[in-house]
Amino acid sequence: MKRISTLFLLLFLAGNLFAQDETPIVPADTSYWLKEISGGLNLNQASFSGNWQGGGVNSIAVGTYLFGRANYAKDKWTWDNTLDLTYGVVKNKDEEGRKSNDRIYLDSKVGYEINDKWNYFFAVNFLSQFAPGYDFVEPEKVLISKFLNPAYLTTSIGVEYKPNDEFSLRISPFAPRWTFVTDTDLYMNVPTNYGVEIGKTVRTEWLAFNLLADWNKKLSENLTFMMRYQMFANYETLAFDTIDHRLDIGLTAKVSNLINVSLTSLSIYDIDQDDKIQFSQGLALGIAFKRGNFPEEK
Repeated sequence: MKRISTLFLLLFLAGNLFAQDETPIVPADTSYWLKEISGGLNLNQASFSGNWQGGGVNSIAVGTYLFGRANYAKDKWTWDNTLDLTYGVVKNKDEEGRKSNDRIYLDSKVGYEINDKWNYFFAVNFLSQFAPGYDFVEPEKVLISKFLNPAYLTTSIGVEYKPNDEFSLRISPFAPRWTFVTDTDLYMNVPTNYGVEIGKTVRTEWLAFNLLADWNKKLSENLTFMMRYQMFANYETLAFDTIDHRLDIGLTAKVSNLINVSLTSLSIYDIDQDDKIQFSQGLALGIAFKRGNFPEEK
């Protein structure tokens, strides 16, 4: 009997030890990524009866966009990546379809924390378009741009001021830029050839200054504001009228989980394209989606 009691005691103790060993171990969080992708489709349409006296033209416009970001952060290191694609077409009665929007924007930045508001950074930025662009001069259309005509690849090293999750300012005293025009005959339609020497396909600007400000603000529960400003100045040709400026602004109102209204504008000043400010604006209603693990902005 004593041996049986001793055996039960040993089994009891062994069971407790085994149970302790089987306690679930919660793995350490090794996911340092925040990811998000959003996109949408916008549709605008207008039609008029044959006897409509108010004037107007039947038209349809379709636009789509895709925005993504993937940010990595561990200790003092960060790696932020942004993808911004936009394309739109408008078709008026008795006219060819024309682009209403066209943008390829890629940005990748590696940062190292100096303190809670400042970082060192190295970034690569690419900007171009998808489809050919035309100057519609009756009775024909003239090709003035297309994919990689032009395209801009900018690298930059400097410091970044980031006081919060809404605003960032990159200041780069060294920002080489490459301008591509792969069609060597395009200069016949665009005499400036976007700053690229005629007969060549790329222009390199080694000594340059670059500034990029990015502000994303949630104005209310269903209203968000976006602003991105870029400045580029070549030290070798530095003058007030040779500094390039680009300003993107967007205002989005969420109507429901799938429907939103967006107002966008783009302003460009680049003397290698035109000696005046270029401006475009768009208003759209469409369906949208958004997925990701970024924390909700307050």
